[in-house]
Amino acid sequence: MYDVLELTIEKFHNDLKSGATTCKEVMQAYIDRINLYDKQNDKINAIILINPNAIKEAEECDKKIAEDKSIIDKLPLFGCPLLVKDNFETYDMPTTAGSKTLEGFETHKDAFVVDKLRKAGAVIVAKTNLHEFAVWGENVSSILGQTHNPYDHSRSSGGSSGGTGAGLAANFGLIGIGTDTINSVRSPSSANSLCGIRPTIGLVSRMGIVPYSLTQDTAGALARTLTDAVKTFNEMIGSDPEDEVTIDGAKNSKGDYTKFLKADGLKGKKLGILRSFMGNEDVHKEVNKCMENCFKVLKDNGAELVDITEKFDIGHLVSDISLHLWDFKYELEKYLKEHNCKYQTFDQLISCGLCTPDIIPNLEDANKIDINSPAYKERVEKRLQLIKDVKALFDKYGIDAIIYPHQQQLVCKVGKTQAQRNGAIGSVTGFPAIVVPGGFSTPDEFAPIGVPVGMEILGKPFTEGTLLEIAYGFEQHSHFRKVPKLGNKN
Repeated sequence: MYDVLELTIEKFHNDLKSGATTCKEVMQAYIDRINLYDKQNDKINAIILINPNAIKEAEECDKKIAEDKSIIDKLPLFGCPLLVKDNFETYDMPTTAGSKTLEGFETHKDAFVVDKLRKAGAVIVAKTNLHEFAVWGENVSSILGQTHNPYDHSRSSGGSSGGTGAGLAANFGLIGIGTDTINSVRSPSSANSLCGIRPTIGLVSRMGIVPYSLTQDTAGALARTLTDAVKTFNEMIGSDPEDEVTIDGAKNSKGDYTKFLKADGLKGKKLGILRSFMGNEDVHKEVNKCMENCFKVLKDNGAELVDITEKFDIGHLVSDISLHLWDFKYELEKYLKEHNCKYQTFDQLISCGLCTPDIIPNLEDANKIDINSPAYKERVEKRLQLIKDVKALFDKYGIDAIIYPHQQQLVCKVGKTQAQRNGAIGSVTGFPAIVVPGGFSTPDEFAPIGVPVGMEILGKPFTEGTLLEIAYGFEQHSHFRKVPKLGNKN
């Protein structure tokens, strides 16, 4: 049996060329791991639906290789088993957004991003669990329940793209995609020792994705290595006439972003440490210990670090500036009505009894507020000021990027609420941010190798290339990712 553990795109493609494996064999190996660890031994509970045509599509890839082996080089993601968060529309599978209210819902078309990834050769292995309607970060849905962290089953996998995150960490697929409105690509990347890319708003289309807040929504790539995340991200970029922000946004694309994957990418970089995003209580000690190790890696490999003295309160950014909850009702009701769904209003979602109880307060709060109100306009002004303030930091300190832990404390225990996630500074401003593995907490009885910690790197709009140089230079000199121990072994 071919070993898919920590498989990369490069190794997969090289082995296809040499005949060491086939697309079908690799796809079957991933499905076998899902069947073994997701619902049985470890009950990770990351997968909503295995693609019923996955093996057939992999066989079609093998036939194409038999006809012309050069196709492996022509399509960057040829045959790559892809995990898709279940708020992306797929023409051949339902899209539930994690909610029983959308059980069986199909649009019979692909989201713009999914279509691009398929055209680049990717094959969907499964659709993954998410926090219902992508609302929050514990990754609980009415359609599937709680996703557990592969490193510590007593904890959440992060969210709302926690099914993709846990699935990649557990080696249920080769690459994955999620969405990010507040933290939702970077949170599961941090919690599962992965690399996650949240691009500048405008680089990637949101069409065909169940919406939350189009002011802040974007799709992003996740993978076990930054190289694979970038190869996936490359194929997601593009101008979409149905998503106006991408028409200008895509003009800022730098083409093939793998050119920024430089082992010496830290040399000459000046980075600002946002100390106000690091706590000073006992609950913060494990994360802070990891971050000090990260800072050492950065400095030892050519980066200059400076402390940012300005203070930002992440709770204030989420509760008083972020537009996510204010946009939520308008965007989602519009989508549900356009697709003639059974439940089309927040009143119906709240009263139907199908949604998981923990999102009802979010629905009720969103149901009371109005995007046409003075309060909304005030938030818009605060957001514009935040954008100016963050841009000013780059100029004041002469820095290439801002760094901080994605979470000030470890990802939450199951049944608790995520606290002190720092990703809102990127999502509210629309600036790009990348999370890379930043180490592990001290092992304990629940976490045999510790709980993952992620370092986040924030840049100015459309500076993904610079962020990737920093992230890759860090990754190549840290190698912090570890494989979770499942079923007492890998």
